[in-house]
Amino acid sequence: MGYTLSDIAAHVGGELFGDPEYVVTSLGTLDHADADQLTFLSNPKFADRLADSEAGAVLLRNQADADQVRNAILVRNPYLAFAQATQLFLAQEQGWQDSIHPSAVIHETAVVAEGVVVGPNVTVGAYSNLAAGCYIGAGSVIGEGVKIGENTRLAANVTFYDRVVVGARCIIHSGAVIGGDGFGFAPHEGAWVKIHQLGSVTIGDDVEIGANTTVDCGAIENTKIGNGVKIDNLVQIAHNVVIGDNSAIAGCVGIAGSAVIGKNCTIAGGAGLAGHITLVDNVHITAMSLVTRSIDTPGSYSSGTALDSTQKWRKSAARLRRIENMAVQISKLEKQVNTLLTKG
Repeated sequence: MGYTLSDIAAHVGGELFGDPEYVVTSLGTLDHADADQLTFLSNPKFADRLADSEAGAVLLRNQADADQVRNAILVRNPYLAFAQATQLFLAQEQGWQDSIHPSAVIHETAVVAEGVVVGPNVTVGAYSNLAAGCYIGAGSVIGEGVKIGENTRLAANVTFYDRVVVGARCIIHSGAVIGGDGFGFAPHEGAWVKIHQLGSVTIGDDVEIGANTTVDCGAIENTKIGNGVKIDNLVQIAHNVVIGDNSAIAGCVGIAGSAVIGKNCTIAGGAGLAGHITLVDNVHITAMSLVTRSIDTPGSYSSGTALDSTQKWRKSAARLRRIENMAVQISKLEKQVNTLLTKG
């Protein structure tokens, strides 16, 4: 099964140059796609590869490139159009059918709408509500009082603690744990007394959360993830964090408790954010940066030192440790120069 180029062009809003009845059955890369596959060219520096591509059709920006390929669909943004095309082929590959596996354990008070798929060995707790079109992958655990919006998909082995609320059209990947206890302890006589976490997690619409990512519940109020947020694999989001709409967070980021991230922010891989700080809208944190203070002005921010040979890095690190002494010496020299200039 596949799609005609006319169907694909209509889906991505492009202009077709070629055979409208030509059928592609899957997607491929520019270098390795065959005659049954659709691919794309978004970076013009790779345009010289078009002539050698065997792809059945290519999503392109420039009409001048269309003559080099078998079929072309012209769009303003080929990368975006390719993303839209993946939606077609994902739906084709999944082929979901409405079903509840016999091994699933669903509490009698839970509400499961029509069109919901519940896989093997799933458990759904009391008073939970699964809206129409949801897909719950094998082995997933849905706690009590959970609400999951329409057409949200949970992959295998996802865990939702009690009272988690998730919006529509979300994707939660395997191993994600939503609503686990936040890291809260009060010191007492050399030991730690647990602060029980009484809040939960609310997640908006069109959110994607990667594999083995954890979103902790709030201590009292809820941890909040806005609409359209995209979170990569292996991200730690602590209790009472708030993430604004359409922000994106790459793998291995750690966000400490009660941090507030604005709308349309990006946080690159391996970055760390201290607790109780605020990032305004449109802040962009580069990879491996450590954010220890609030940021009140939009823009790109970085910390740390760039990669270098170990020998050079050690010299630079030694110089950095001497910066404070150097600053004091420079200040003394400035005073001496100013004194001489005054006398002169």
